[in-house]
Amino acid sequence: MGSFVYIPIIFFSLIILVSAFFIVKQQTAAIIERFGKFQSIRHSGLQMKIPLVDRVAGKLSLKIQQLDVIVETKTLDDVFVGLKVSVQYKVIRDKVYDAFYKLDYPHEQITSYVFDVVRAEVPKMKLDDVFVRKDDIAIAVKTELNDAMVDYGYDIIKTLVTDIDPDAQVKQAMNRINASEREKIAAQFEGDAARILIVDKAKAEAESKRLQVQGIADQRREIARGLEESVEVLNKVGINSQEASALIVVTQHYDTLQAIGGETNTNLILLPNSPQAGSQMLNDMVASFTASNQIGEAMKNQNKGNS
Repeated sequence: MGSFVYIPIIFFSLIILVSAFFIVKQQTAAIIERFGKFQSIRHSGLQMKIPLVDRVAGKLSLKIQQLDVIVETKTLDDVFVGLKVSVQYKVIRDKVYDAFYKLDYPHEQITSYVFDVVRAEVPKMKLDDVFVRKDDIAIAVKTELNDAMVDYGYDIIKTLVTDIDPDAQVKQAMNRINASEREKIAAQFEGDAARILIVDKAKAEAESKRLQVQGIADQRREIARGLEESVEVLNKVGINSQEASALIVVTQHYDTLQAIGGETNTNLILLPNSPQAGSQMLNDMVASFTASNQIGEAMKNQNKGNS
């Protein structure tokens, strides 16, 4: 009977002995209090405390943590915009006491500072500047938080402005402006391309006309050279220049008739085909050239008299 009395005592003693040991995880700090008063800080590993005297008041993570804060404010050009600020922070290893005892709600404290800084900086900027200078806003938040939170045992690693969300109507207006600008640029490119095509076409046509005129001039030059050679050949056999010219005109006249007759799709054309027709054409041409020369000489003499 006496042995059964000791069983509860032994069991209770084992419980007290086991409760004297506790484990602290990696990158974690445990705060030990003795009768409600701070005693010590224990770090990772198997730790020991006095049962019923000491207790683990709390644990703080030494890892880098992130807090996302969404702030709605107004820009200099009266546009309401929402900013998402991500704050990365951690408890300073040597200041675990300050972090645990000086600050009850670190998240609320950090959030308040973020609101204060963002609502002080953004109203100084226009909406476009907010997008361009978001890094400046993040730096301002980090500087303010570091100065305020270091006394509470928190180190601000980095702050990031991860999202800028203007009012829906403002975003639609910005999209329309962007689309209009792109359409304007596209129209300018299309106009430039059309202008280049027109200029190139005009240059090609001008070059074609120039080559055509040059070809006609070369053709007539060769014809004239051939006629000159023909007249020289006829002169050598005793035919004078006037007779040679008449013969050449008659020959070309019949060559023309032959060329026209050889075309199957030629329309009806009425031409004189007697030998006298060539001679008459030559006489008419000579008379025309003579009259033109006389008119030219008369105009020269008139201009000399007026001067």
